Amino acid sequence: MQDEEIQEATASEPLSLDEEYAMQQSWRQDPDKLTFIACLPLGRESEVVRAGSGDSPDCMLGDVDLFLTASEEDAVIGEVELMIAIKDQQGHGYGRASLLAFLRFIVEHEQGIMEEFERMSSGGRGIEGLVVKIGEANQRSIGLFGSVGFERVGEGGNYFGERELKMGREWRERAKVAWRRGESAAYAEVEYRGVDVR
Repeated sequence: MQDEEIQEATASEPLSLDEEYAMQQSWRQDPDKLTFIACLPLGRESEVVRAGSGDSPDCMLGDVDLFLTASEEDAVIGEVELMIAIKDQQGHGYGRASLLAFLRFIVEHEQGIMEEFERMSSGGRGIEGLVVKIGEANQRSIGLFGSVGFERVGEGGNYFGERELKMGREWRERAKVAWRRGESAAYAEVEYRGVDVR
């Protein structure tokens, strides 16, 4: 990701391709992280995605991530990040679709996510809430997260110029309300074959 505007919007540093692959490997192996790569829709009914086809670099749009942290009270908080890195694909609903699919995955697989997390941490029995930190200038992203149930925390941004939004203990129900509005009707989990991780 070499685009300075996207780096600023996502508080990211430029990485080489090898560094990106190393980071992806870390995210897969570390039990406190979960990342999905957002790709263009397959455009057809499919029950299997094959490596190098629907996930080839020309199909990739960005990513959506979850970082788990145990607080001093043993509550587990999930920080969500979303990036659609291809500028001409922004504003077409891919961010919303990726976020809603990701939230649905977290709700439906929370037990497995927490079992993996608890192997490295003594933190709680479930995710107590979700938080997102967004640069104050990124009003589109603030609006997107607000539209699916995240609420602003406090007035203005933090020390780093980020606006914090959160969903507390009711995060599961808020996510389900968004699905019921039909916004994730096209969500389907499919098999992935031929993983080639460096």
